[in-house]
Amino acid sequence: MNAGDLLEQFNLQLKNDSTEPDTQVILAHMLGHPRAWLLTHLDTPLTAPQIAATTQAFDEYQAGTPLPYIIGHWEFFGLEFDITKDVLIPRPETELLVEKAIMWLQAASKIHPGQRVADIGTGSGVIAVSVAMHMPDARILATDISYAALQVAKHNAEKFHVHHQIEFVECDLLPALNAERSTFNIICANLPYIPTETLHQLPIYGREPTLALDGGADGLDLYRRLFKLAPDWLAPHGMMLLEIESTLGVQALSLAFDTFSNATIHLHQDLAGNDRLLEIMFI
Repeated sequence: MNAGDLLEQFNLQLKNDSTEPDTQVILAHMLGHPRAWLLTHLDTPLTAPQIAATTQAFDEYQAGTPLPYIIGHWEFFGLEFDITKDVLIPRPETELLVEKAIMWLQAASKIHPGQRVADIGTGSGVIAVSVAMHMPDARILATDISYAALQVAKHNAEKFHVHHQIEFVECDLLPALNAERSTFNIICANLPYIPTETLHQLPIYGREPTLALDGGADGLDLYRRLFKLAPDWLAPHGMMLLEIESTLGVQALSLAFDTFSNATIHLHQDLAGNDRLLEIMFI
């Protein structure tokens, strides 16, 4: 059997033309080549182990396993991050947070080099690593309650050679505050923000880690807790950038205004025009 035959067999089984690019990516990954290479080498003969491994991957895909988990990596902010089922799949919406953070840090670093950054709920480390790649003088704390997620984040930091800039800490939001820890110029967070009832109705429920998705009854439970902790951790004139669920813009704004009287607060939309990013700048 060659590559083209196996692809045709699986596509006939799925009976869905929209999945053909995914099946091509899976087979190309199993063969160790880019998809573009596969499309020009469909006559490549496959060994029995290659057929068996690819068939298993196809079966996982058909059962609902997201493509990024099958191939083990996904692109974010121009970088190819390695991922496992212990972390969320990186999404383009989060790039807005990274863009805003880098722009703010670049401006601030002209006055005070060596800015301090916190990435709360780091997951696969996409925020911390992306910021570190663009801000080589920044020092970053990346936290997560999941030990397994932190291992993925550490791996990615080492993959892109920024591990010397990032301290990884397993904790619930933030570690214990003590005199040895510096405050942060900016706190970034992409915390679980999907309301529990909504989450249970989404296709991603059970396919990506619930711990990283469930934001409680109204989706803002973890942000309420972070708002209580953040002022003690922020340096004077510090900022918070928080990704939110697209339907929670008004509620998130209201919560921020009710909590912080000494801050300038803005809500930013993503490329699709959805409320996505809460910016809190302390005066």
